[in-house]
Amino acid sequence: MTAYVIAHLQEAAPNAEIAEYIERITATFEPYGGHFLVHATRHEVLEGSWPGYAVVIGFPGTAEARAWWDSPAYQEIAPLRSKHIGSDIILVGGLPEGYDAASTAQSMREALPAG
Repeated sequence: MTAYVIAHLQEAAPNAEIAEYIERITATFEPYGGHFLVHATRHEVLEGSWPGYAVVIGFPGTAEARAWWDSPAYQEIAPLRSKHIGSDIILVGGLPEGYDAASTAQSMREALPAG
């Protein structure tokens, strides 16, 4: 099942270390089947606030995403980003094919106290 690493990156002044990080990151996730789905593109806030940028990297599964995150290649460059850009980063598994939100709602209803 697919997995995604999603980052909410705060605004940061451009500098040489961030440029190096961007130059090197793709080579760190490609061996794990990763690829950019969103990379710091402009976005429209529909509700709430979302200052900064979004990045989404897709992987074949959570094992591959975790292996990339923990890899020596990524850990070597991570400080180039983290020293300069505040961020929240999550790993989330995708949904199975044929997922139906209505069945999730039905399960919730069945778990409600009788009333």
